[in-house]
Amino acid sequence: MCLDGHCERHAAALPDDDGAHTLDRRRLLMAAATGAALTLVPVSFPRARAATGPAAAPGGGEEVSRTVTGHLETGAADFVYLPVEVPKGVQKIAVEYSYDKPAVPAGTPGNSGDIGVFDQRGVKLGGKGFRGWSGGFRTSFEISAAEATPGYLPGPIGAGTWNIVLGPYQVAPQGMDYQVKITLTYGRGGAPFTPNYPPTRAKGRGRAWYRGDGHLHTVHSDGRRLPSEVAAGARAAGLDFMVSTDHNTSSSHAVWGEYAGDDLLIITGEEVTTRNGHWLALGLPAGEWVDWRYRSRDDDFARFARQVRRSGGAVVPAHPYCPYVACQWKFGYDDADAVEVWNGPWTYDDESAVDTWDARLGEAVRSGKGWLPAMGNSDAHSEPQVIGLPHNVVYADELSTGAVLDGIRAGRSWIAESSTVNLAFTATAGGRTAGIADTLAAKADAPVDVRLEVSGVPNGTVRFITDEGQMHQESLPASGAGTVVWRTTTSLAAYVRAEVRHLMADGSPGKGNTMGPSLVWGPMAALTNPIFLNRT
Repeated sequence: MCLDGHCERHAAALPDDDGAHTLDRRRLLMAAATGAALTLVPVSFPRARAATGPAAAPGGGEEVSRTVTGHLETGAADFVYLPVEVPKGVQKIAVEYSYDKPAVPAGTPGNSGDIGVFDQRGVKLGGKGFRGWSGGFRTSFEISAAEATPGYLPGPIGAGTWNIVLGPYQVAPQGMDYQVKITLTYGRGGAPFTPNYPPTRAKGRGRAWYRGDGHLHTVHSDGRRLPSEVAAGARAAGLDFMVSTDHNTSSSHAVWGEYAGDDLLIITGEEVTTRNGHWLALGLPAGEWVDWRYRSRDDDFARFARQVRRSGGAVVPAHPYCPYVACQWKFGYDDADAVEVWNGPWTYDDESAVDTWDARLGEAVRSGKGWLPAMGNSDAHSEPQVIGLPHNVVYADELSTGAVLDGIRAGRSWIAESSTVNLAFTATAGGRTAGIADTLAAKADAPVDVRLEVSGVPNGTVRFITDEGQMHQESLPASGAGTVVWRTTTSLAAYVRAEVRHLMADGSPGKGNTMGPSLVWGPMAALTNPIFLNRT
């Protein structure tokens, strides 16, 4: 049967009268198509036997497996749902899956498939049935009351229709042949899992500048670091806070309490990985999950942004110019609280993100509308990716989830490549001084002195940029420490922000032409949010 132009084959495991099963390869897909999803024929299992003998003891029950095979053509739906009818008396569900990877022409995407699961509470968008997601990082998972594979949520295996979710991220021209094996273990569930959520406040230093990385991954999604290793890396990087942002799952929230401390605030969050871009949900209440199964044309992003804000969190589009499949940001910025303009080691897509952000600053001051603060995060997954390269330095009333997010939303922050970089950025006029994200009011012709004190960037280049573009450039000495002062007026600049750049690989501050300042710059070392200048 062909639905919405997608032809699928589905061979389900069919039980015989004696409980054995065979594969009916003539059975075709009987599917319901809803938007960008397809639903396959349900897989059934026998009822549990009487709870006597080994089946009555937790961990000692009978196992029954079913195997499903099928084929997806190029252009398949975003999500393919495989319903599994789970009877009463099941203590564990285990799933293994695989798909073929045929050779493809150079430059042509090959097969890539994700997987996750929803329980008997259903697959409704934003509903309560979510039980885990591992994307394409794992080929198997298990869930029981007492424990679950990282990325999945432990808890009772309720009777009813569960749904294994296949996400054909990329499909080769030959299509994708897949196989899913489902194993149910009967018996009583074990002791329930007890989450250990992190506290929402650490000791801190009162009202101060705090350093933190807002985009980090663990083995609970596609990272290779354990939570303990990520926390240790954050401490080694000199950070005061970090945000856990595993892809499309909240499972790691339940373990962070063990690794938080007076010296490290661990904030729970999620990287919401849609097919039209990724975004960070920062400061989610521990255990809360945000759905990702929509595209920009579905008009659902605003709904989930409101969910995050209602719970006190912040919405941050991540790496908007990332060159990988489905990473480019397509949802616009009306529902964002900040934007990640610097992601990991400095590359050309960060340059594009900063340029777009700066253009939006100009639009904001011209229109009088709100502006969008900039963030920078490491997005570190595994070695050799460096935790804290870059990170945010946020001015907050205290070291707590709420105070840090308030600082991020207000733009009271700057971005550093490491904790060795320090700066202070101010503008002064008529005896009044403004800092990052503040507004300084002065007469149109009154002098405004913009001052940047910086250290930790040997031979770096300081740039002052306004709504008119770059207005001043100055080099730092070999020591990396210096003070740069530039004078302007509110008639000439509506805002000013600072960048500190490294030298280019050839040892120059940047490559330009004879007509003006450099057009291509060395890697970023530090970047500030703006100070606004208001003409009175």
